[in-house]
Amino acid sequence: MQKMIRRVYFIFSFLILVSCGEYQKVLNRGTIEQQYKMAVKMYEAKKYSKALRLFEKVTAAYRNKPQQERIQFMVANSNFNEKNYSIAGYYFNRFAQNYPKSSKKEEADFLSALSYYKAAPVYSKDPTDTKKALESFQAFIDKYPNSLRLDEANKYYKELQYKLETKAFEIAKGYYTTADAYPGNYRAAITAFDNLLSDYLGTTYKEEALYYRLKAAHDFALKSTNRRKDGRIKAAIKAYEKLKRNFPETKYKEESDKMLATLHKEQEQLQQFNSKS
Repeated sequence: MQKMIRRVYFIFSFLILVSCGEYQKVLNRGTIEQQYKMAVKMYEAKKYSKALRLFEKVTAAYRNKPQQERIQFMVANSNFNEKNYSIAGYYFNRFAQNYPKSSKKEEADFLSALSYYKAAPVYSKDPTDTKKALESFQAFIDKYPNSLRLDEANKYYKELQYKLETKAFEIAKGYYTTADAYPGNYRAAITAFDNLLSDYLGTTYKEEALYYRLKAAHDFALKSTNRRKDGRIKAAIKAYEKLKRNFPETKYKEESDKMLATLHKEQEQLQQFNSKS
């Protein structure tokens, strides 16, 4: 039994060596046709890294030839399987544009969006690929309303949307939490929360964003000079009213009611001060 196992292992190792030797020979000294055939062979064997090295050598030679369509798709898919997601997204998109009548166009459009989705980092990082993925899935949903991939596309779209909402919320909240040290950040926080609420109308952060917008407006008003305090108190009261209008039973009711009471008290004191001046 052990002899048989060793023999099988030897044959298997020998075949691998022969295969590797053949690959290297074609890669370095093969004709364009041999390199193309070996690239397809490596691709079909799911040896995508090796396939890509060969495709790099033959792509120019097959430009404007029938094989080019197949090559472009295999290059895109090889990059996808090698987790070169940004590159894959670019190549799938290019394939869909270059071959609008291809039977693989819908698949390429979906995989382009999925590539950017996989390339997208956590919300705190640069959102470039996140935005590309969101735009690509929106285009796919609009273009293929009857696609079997529609549910999957909608799922990814919602995840990406939430990621951008989270980034916008955390930026706005960051302005507020640093405003004690940098008073100008109160205004920045108010603007950032307004942008979040207008850019993402159905955001899951709506209640929390309205509450923190109220807090920023409340604190901004209290720390203002008397000359500017009246207008800022009124703006803060409007922020309170907007929170209550959208969420009558808000989970922040106790805190927001205390802020409203403080604002009314400050308003009365300011009126008394102005009447004496």
